[in-house]
Amino acid sequence: MTDPISTDALETLAAKQAITEVIYGYCRALDRMDKDAAYAVWHSDGTADYGEDIYQGTGWGFVDWVWTAHAAMSTHSHQITNVLIQVNGARAVSEAYVTVALRTLPFGESADVADIYSRGRYVDQWSLRDGRWAIDHRNYITDHSVTLPNSDPAPHDPRSIRGPEDISVALFD
Repeated sequence: MTDPISTDALETLAAKQAITEVIYGYCRALDRMDKDAAYAVWHSDGTADYGEDIYQGTGWGFVDWVWTAHAAMSTHSHQITNVLIQVNGARAVSEAYVTVALRTLPFGESADVADIYSRGRYVDQWSLRDGRWAIDHRNYITDHSVTLPNSDPAPHDPRSIRGPEDISVALFD
């Protein structure tokens, strides 16, 4: 006979799952250009440090900043792996590896397109407030990044839409 799972263990598992879904939802919000969903990842007083050369400030301010950057891209995709979470009551910390692929819109005299690939980690501090897990502070650590010229980009699947018209939005809303 096995021992039943304790209430504390179930609460910890539920917290870890909720935090994991927020991390995944953040990437989906960026890729589908759902700004409200991206704001929801942060508590209103949350902060973000993506390094001196990228962004330091409020979490919502980062969303505003990245929206401008992503609007200048033709496509972008964020993938999360290796999510580690430690829960301590109504507080938690996490580290999630992220791989980002960005394609610029044509630029310059020759209308070049560039592909930007970056790998890094979201190192987050969380709290549970009013029944909702959200980020208090994020450090983004860039582990590797490269920009490659792409003068002959592959065709884009027209069903991949950065907005509410994307096929996945209807499935989840």
